[in-house]
Amino acid sequence: MDRVIVIGGGAAGMMAAVAAAESGSSVCLIEKNEKLGKKLFITGKGRCNVTNAGDRDTLLANVCTNGKFLYSAFYDYDNRAVMEFLEREGCPLKTERGDRVFPVSDHSSDVIGAFQRALKRLGVKILLNTRVKGLMLEGENGEERIAGVELADGRKLPADKCVVCTGGISYPATGSTGDGYRFAEETGHRLTERRPSLVPFNIREEWCRQLMGLTLKNVSVRLCCQEMEGGHSREVYQGFGEMLFTHFGVSGPLILSASSFIGQKGRKTGKKAGSGTEEGARLYIDLKPALDEEQLDRRLLRDFEENKNRQFKNALGGLFPMKLIPVMRDLSGIHPDKKVNEITREERRAFVGLIKNLPLTVAGLRGYEEAVITKGGVSVKDINPSTMESKKAGGLYFAGEVLDLDALTGGFNLQIAWSTGHLAGKCAGAPAGEI
Repeated sequence: MDRVIVIGGGAAGMMAAVAAAESGSSVCLIEKNEKLGKKLFITGKGRCNVTNAGDRDTLLANVCTNGKFLYSAFYDYDNRAVMEFLEREGCPLKTERGDRVFPVSDHSSDVIGAFQRALKRLGVKILLNTRVKGLMLEGENGEERIAGVELADGRKLPADKCVVCTGGISYPATGSTGDGYRFAEETGHRLTERRPSLVPFNIREEWCRQLMGLTLKNVSVRLCCQEMEGGHSREVYQGFGEMLFTHFGVSGPLILSASSFIGQKGRKTGKKAGSGTEEGARLYIDLKPALDEEQLDRRLLRDFEENKNRQFKNALGGLFPMKLIPVMRDLSGIHPDKKVNEITREERRAFVGLIKNLPLTVAGLRGYEEAVITKGGVSVKDINPSTMESKKAGGLYFAGEVLDLDALTGGFNLQIAWSTGHLAGKCAGAPAGEI
C-alpha cells in the first residue's frame, strides 16, 4: 500500500486526502493550524460559496488564468461531483442567485464537517499543529522523486507520494504564508509573479468616502487599464452586479472580479493589455445600465418636466439613492439652485454621460490581508494537467491555490481547489500502472 502525504488541510488538501484514501493508499494529512479548513471557515463571510451550479463551459469561462490547464481536472471532478459528495456526507446544499451554491445552513462549518466525517471514515491520519520544513527527494540527474517530508521539529516522514496543497498568501492569519512556493522553488519549479486578487480597490476621489456604506445593486462597471507601451487605455473588464463604497474606496462582488483583470487580457477584445497595472487604471460605473443614453435622456426629460419649477438639487430623488444625490449634484457641474426648466440641453446631456460613466481613479489594490485569493504561483508549465504531478520530481503533486490558477467570484475558485485536489489525490493514491 502506497504512503501518501498531503500538506495543507484546506479545501484542496482535504479533497486530495479523501481521493487518495478512496484510491486505496495510506494517507497522512498535515496541517500547521490547530484545525482543518481555517480559511474555508471564513469563505463567503462564513457561508462558504462551495461551487457554482453552471455548466462546464460556464466554469471554464470564469477562470482568469490558465483555463485550458483545468480541462482534465474539471472533467475528472466537476461541480456536480462536489455537490453530490457534500450532500452524501451530510451537508445539504442550496443554489442562489448567479448559480452560487451554499450549505442550506449558511454555515461553512458544515462543509468542513462533511470532510472531517469522510476523512475519519476513510482512515486518514491527521496531524494538526504540525509544520512541514521541506520536501525530501531521492535520485539524481533529473530523475528525482519524492521520498518524504521533513517536519519543523526535525522528524522525517517517509512517503511514496506527496501532494502540496498549501494555498497562497492571501489571508495570512489563516496560515497561508507561502510555504508551498518555497517547497516548489527548492525542488526546481518555476514561480510566476504573485499579487493579491479578488481584492477591493483604493480610490483617489475624496467624494467616494462620502458614500461609505452605500451598496449599489444592478449596476455595470468597466475597468480600463493604461498600457505600459504607448500609454493607451484599454478596457479589460466589464461586469454587471453589486458593489459597495467603503472608507478607502470600493469593494463588493463586481469590484473583486474587476481586480482579477488588472494587467490581464481584455475580456471583450481578447487582446493583451500590455503589462498594465493599477497605475493609471480607471473604473467607470454605469448607474443605469438598463437604459442607453437616448433612453436615459428621455427619462431625464420626463423627470425634469414633472419637477420643472423645482431646483435641480431637489429634483433627483427618483434617480438615485439618497446618499448618492449630493455627489451626483456636485459632479454634474449644474448649479444646485438652478431651476430644472432652466437646465440646457448640453447640461442635461453631460449629466446623462456622468450617470452612464461615473469615473473613479484606482489608487491601488488592497493587500493580501483582504484578498480572497493569490494570483500567480507554481507555473502550470511544470505540472502535468492530466494528473497534477510535477514534471520535475516523480510522485510530487500540486493542487489548489498554490498553482498559477485563479477565477472570478461565484464559487469558481473553490471549484478549482476541489477539482485539482481530487485529481491530484486520485492519481497520487492510485497503485502504480493504474493511472
